Amino acid sequence: MPETSRSSGETAYDALIMALRNGAFVPGDRLREEDVAARLSLSRTPVREALRRLESDGIIEHRPRIGAVIRVLAHTELVELYEMRTVLEATAAEMAAQHGATAEFDALEAMNDRIESARDDPATGAAINQDFHRGLCLAARNRFLVESARALNNALLLLGPSTYSDPARIDVVVQQHRDIITALRARDGAAAAMAARQHLETSLRHRLGSASA
Repeated sequence: MPETSRSSGETAYDALIMALRNGAFVPGDRLREEDVAARLSLSRTPVREALRRLESDGIIEHRPRIGAVIRVLAHTELVELYEMRTVLEATAAEMAAQHGATAEFDALEAMNDRIESARDDPATGAAINQDFHRGLCLAARNRFLVESARALNNALLLLGPSTYSDPARIDVVVQQHRDIITALRARDGAAAAMAARQHLETSLRHRLGSASA
């Protein structure tokens, strides 16, 4: 029975994370147990367990007389998040140029092509983009870096609506991803780090300049 309960809680947690990634739930939304359970076709007990875990992860917070609400990042938190992403992913790109396999670079290129193809589906493009950056970190071949990147993933769920609704934005993202991949294939760690840094700095500027940021 404990194993079944744990499995149900994991299922509810994964479903909520996916709903956040897909934009079904967004920062500021109230998460009532019964509503979430009905929406995800799950019972309330595993949903309650998943909500507690999300609170522990820093994704939701409990507000008086309101209940569980998905956190909204403050301006300073947004800047701090991108500062850490820039440092981490520039390092990941540099290390990936040294240790990554060609097959991993091929996978990154395929994901980038899918982002470009999904320009009419911003939520899907944004989800693939998260997979792209996760793949870049995995190619670095450093378990501590990967663990640090995983810790940032929760905060990425709090960025709000995707900026991929802007076609010009997608063009910039795809090109900057290509710059990273080109440097990786050339095994040029310095160029890969620079490309990753420029990409994240551009992303931050876009976020700060967007009404949805």
